[in-house]
Amino acid sequence: MDFKLEKNEQYALIHLQEEGLTQENHSDFEQVIRQLFKVGYGNIIVEFNSVIELDGHGISIIRKANKICLNELGLLIIVTKNEEIIYQLDGAKIEDLTIMPTVEEAVEAVYLNELENDFQDDEDDEFDYGGSSEGGKEEDY
Repeated sequence: MDFKLEKNEQYALIHLQEEGLTQENHSDFEQVIRQLFKVGYGNIIVEFNSVIELDGHGISIIRKANKICLNELGLLIIVTKNEEIIYQLDGAKIEDLTIMPTVEEAVEAVYLNELENDFQDDEDDEFDYGGSSEGGKEEDY
């Protein structure tokens, strides 16, 4: 499989340099994804700009990768402007799959998701200390 990989503290970016994600190469793509999960990446951006063919095997691995990312409170983001690919992915009804037109927007989505998760953690911590939505006294914390 022909691809370029960039790793950042918050996400991994795969520049897929294949014309398709199909039966012929989906297992190679799955191996790349599995390796990223093993080293702790829950946010994965996949640039699909050269992809013009996507079959059921490709959709299946995208579904699996998306589920794992969501379980890690991360995102799998497919970057493409190809209307046919977008239509296929929408038709596959992959729960909460994020599709963006540019890598820059995908990176912003990762950071927003991280902020949202941090905010949610802070709200959960409020209840761990016995706080309520009405507030509390400083000595309660």
